[in-house]
Parts: sequence; C-alpha cells; structure tokens
Amino acid sequence: MDRNVISLLLLASLVALGSIAAGCTDMPGTTSSDSAPPAGQETPDNRTAPDSSVVEGNSRFAFDLYRQLAGDPAYADRNLFFSPYSISSALAITYEGARGTTADEIRSVLHLPENDTLRREGFSGIDAALNLGDQNYTLNTANALWAEETYPFLPDYIDVAGRWYGASVTNLDFINNPEASRQAINRWVEERTEDKIRDLLPAGSINPLTRLVITNAIYFKGTWVEQFDANETTEEEFRVAPNETVQVRMMQRTDEDAVYGYAQTDTLQVLELPYAHGNGTELSMLILLPSEDNLTAAEEALDAETVAGLRESLVRERVRVFFPKFTLETEYRLPRALAAMGMPTAFSGDADLSGMDGTENLFISEVVHKAFVDVNEEGTEAAAATGVVVNLKSAPVEDTVPVFRADHPFVFLIVEKDSGTILFAGRVVNPEGS
Repeated sequence: MDRNVISLLLLASLVALGSIAAGCTDMPGTTSSDSAPPAGQETPDNRTAPDSSVVEGNSRFAFDLYRQLAGDPAYADRNLFFSPYSISSALAITYEGARGTTADEIRSVLHLPENDTLRREGFSGIDAALNLGDQNYTLNTANALWAEETYPFLPDYIDVAGRWYGASVTNLDFINNPEASRQAINRWVEERTEDKIRDLLPAGSINPLTRLVITNAIYFKGTWVEQFDANETTEEEFRVAPNETVQVRMMQRTDEDAVYGYAQTDTLQVLELPYAHGNGTELSMLILLPSEDNLTAAEEALDAETVAGLRESLVRERVRVFFPKFTLETEYRLPRALAAMGMPTAFSGDADLSGMDGTENLFISEVVHKAFVDVNEEGTEAAAATGVVVNLKSAPVEDTVPVFRADHPFVFLIVEKDSGTILFAGRVVNPEGS
C-alpha cells in the first residue's frame, strides 16, 4: 500500500480569500440594502455568536471532502490534512457572485444557508471569534480579493465581500504581468501564515485571462494545557499496516495529572487534547483512534451528528496517552474533487458568475489548497490557504486507566469548542511522511 504523503486538508484554511468599473480600488461604498448589515447587527467587536447553520454546513462539507479525498485513488492510503473552513470561506465569497445552477451547486456542496443574512452573519461571526485574540495562542484568518485592474466588477459584489468577509480588494495587472501578480498573492499568503504556506498559486495558474483571485489564509499556534515532557519521548513502532511498522518519536503522558476528555465505543477510542487559552475561544484536538488497525471505524464516524455525539460523551478521566510527533505538508488542486461532489458547472463554459461582473463570461479555472501541521510536545502549529482563480471563458476546463496508544493510523480534527467549527481535519497513516 502506498503511504507517501500527498500535499493536500482552519481551523485555511484557513482560506479565501468610487467605482470598480475601471478596476479602481478607491470605489465609493455602495448603499445597496442587500449588502448593508441589518439594523441592530452586532459588529465583530461585540463577539456575535456564529450562526449554527454555517457551522453545521462547514462540518458537513469537511466530512464530505474528507471522504472524497480518501476515496480518490490518487490519495489512497496517504496522509491527509486540510482546512475545511479555509476552503469554505474562499468558496462562500465565490458563491456571493454566482447565480442560477452555478450558485445552487456551490450552495449544495458547501451546505450554505440560502438566506443571505444567515449566511453572511454566520461567516462574519465565526471570523470575528477566530480573530478575537488570546494571550495563550495565536489564531487568525483573513480573506482577500485580487482583481484585474482593468476589469469592471460590480460594486455590490465587492461591497459584500468586504463588509461580510473582510475581503479587501487589491488591483493587479494579470493581463500584462501575470507572474508578478502571482508572486504578490503568494507573498500575502506567506505573511499571514508565518511563512508556513509558500507558493500557494503554482506557476501557470495565473495568466492573461485571469480576472479575479479569491484567497483565504488561516494560521494557528497553540500549546497543550498539559504539555508532554520531551524527556519521555521515545522511539517506538507505528503500524502502518498489519505486518509493516515504521519508527516514530512517541510522546507520552502517563502521570496522575494526565486527565483528559475520553470516550470509548465498540470500535473507537476518542481523546480530546485541549489547547491552553485565556479569554479567547477554546480550541482542542479531537483524535479518533480505531480499536483495530483499520481506519474504516474512524472514517465512518465522520459525520456531524456522530462527531457531536462523541464530543458530548467525553468524560474527564486519567488516561495513559501515547501519541506520535508528526509534521504534514499537503497540497491539493480541487476542481475535480469539487465537481465530483456536485458543483461541476462552476468549472465549465456554462458557469454563471454574473453576480461578480453582470456577464456570464467568467468561470472558476482553479481551486488550490495547501496546509501544514506540526504536532510536538509543546503543542501544535497549523496553517492553510486556499485560492480560487476566476478566468474569462475560453475553453471548457476539466477540472481501568484506559491506554490511548496511537501507534497505528488515526483521524484528527482541530475544533473550536464552543461552536464546534472544524478548523482543520486530517488523518495520519505514516507519521514519518512529509
């Protein structure tokens, strides 16, 4: 079985992301009643609660995409890691400019609320909570629009992206200088992910037909509430298959203070490792470890109701924990996966993104996603970014004391505890993979 890591799955994603008629960014604000915040809406500073339907939709999309990637022969038996929230954010901004069948398909795949107010307040509230700040960890997410400087985008679309998703627009010369434009976008991503995500947009992804790029970046760095003692970390075997092992650096907490949220079913052990926090939102890593070596038991549990039930069943108790150190770097080009999940029109000549420019001349030419995670004795550092590239149409594009010993493949999630928003998700098949 092939266990090389495929670079792929923010808590990205962490990702996406006057008149604009001439591509100018000093456009006067619109007064569209459709894009202005409703009367009485709380600002991000007031910490409005994220809309549960956006959270639920993100969870459903996270598990749908996980299954799509896990079932793809190109990623068979390989490590996965991505930020469903980063991808959802970038594609939600794209959805704001979609119409007709294109919009219906994107909304269905992302499980977005159809109601504009619920959807926009939901993303705005989540972003506000994630960017609130905490003295014990770093967590932030950001969106941006990158527009061809000569192209006439609709002011209403730019206004919605800015007001509700915090996506300011920067004008670039895609027509005459696509490579410099690509490098400028990649620098923005690097800056917002502490240089963990480099070269998000690969060479050739931006060309003279590019009219808009929507980006999201998400970054997290936190320490465990109960850190592992590096002196206790030892070389141990990790079973990558029933008859195959690799050597890994195995962390351990077996002392009397090793008290964690823990649950056990007939097929799974579930462990919650919380991150230290102050006044900010609580974050934790939720690990689903199958009782046997087969990942199927963990992957079958990946749906919103089951994960919510597992989280509710956790009981704090002493657990002897053995958990491997690992670092993953992944990269995905997602048009094929997203089309297979139910949104092919956006990538075709039939795409309708007329909410962006008033025409049906645009389509999505590329969706790229990169993610990084490092898990060690102190805590976790994770980052992700997503780029949605919108081009002019040319040709169709195809797009007792329990023992929790994670010495075999497992699934893990990084979750914002209050709302249940899944920021990152992945699986470890081989901790020694990149």
